[in-house]
Amino acid sequence: MTTIHARTGALVAAALLLQLANGHTADGEPKYKTTGLNYILRLGSELYKALKPKQKEMVHSQPIFLVTEMMPYIKCVEYPGDGKPMRAAWISSGFIDLMNNVAHAKAIDKIQKGYFEKYVLSLAKESGENELSELPDINNKKFWSEDVMNEQISYFNQMVTLVVAIEISHHYLGHFAKYREKVDENQANPVPINSLLTPAEWDASLRAAVASSMNAGMGVDGLKALYEAFNKMPQRPKWTVYFLPPNEKADKARKALEKYESAVLNGKEP
Repeated sequence: MTTIHARTGALVAAALLLQLANGHTADGEPKYKTTGLNYILRLGSELYKALKPKQKEMVHSQPIFLVTEMMPYIKCVEYPGDGKPMRAAWISSGFIDLMNNVAHAKAIDKIQKGYFEKYVLSLAKESGENELSELPDINNKKFWSEDVMNEQISYFNQMVTLVVAIEISHHYLGHFAKYREKVDENQANPVPINSLLTPAEWDASLRAAVASSMNAGMGVDGLKALYEAFNKMPQRPKWTVYFLPPNEKADKARKALEKYESAVLNGKEP
């Protein structure tokens, strides 16, 4: 049974209505194929399969739980389960919008130079309190060509997988247990775990996540695009802390991804 976490704290089985999975709305306007519930959960299942046996013991077999909230975020969560706790990453519908938008803007930039930076400057103004704005000139048919959308899907898949891989690593690396009193959703005023991690803990998560993501067949270009977006922002919005520690430079993180990817490609541990 698919589990989706609601704000009430209950886990319910239901379909998450983000956008239609066939890639178009009812009136024919283009939408993303990557927003269907089954698509997102499949990425989570493939990531779980790529984990090492000891890592799997600390993570639910479906490591992605979904909630319909507009702010882009991802959080470590743990709930009671049959036999052992269910440990996973909780992502918002705003998270999926962010991944799709950044992936699409990066893909469009290949046919219209400067588009990505233009979108990033707009994204930097988003507070996360409302639904993210659509991309500029989004109904331009050139932006929905097969080549562009193949690029978009590739960036999206890599971005989502690696971001989720980082978050669930906090379970098997012990970070969630260490900071649980401050990050658990059942606590008063929980804070993003990235605001508490030491530089060494963040680096350990990044290394582990690159290894598991690449084992799942995903590269790092998607997350590099997200960090590139953060690096181009005059000031990072508060919600970006869910994706990068507040004191971590985005360009440094991007270079670390390249370094760890190279290590894995050369048969070494990152």
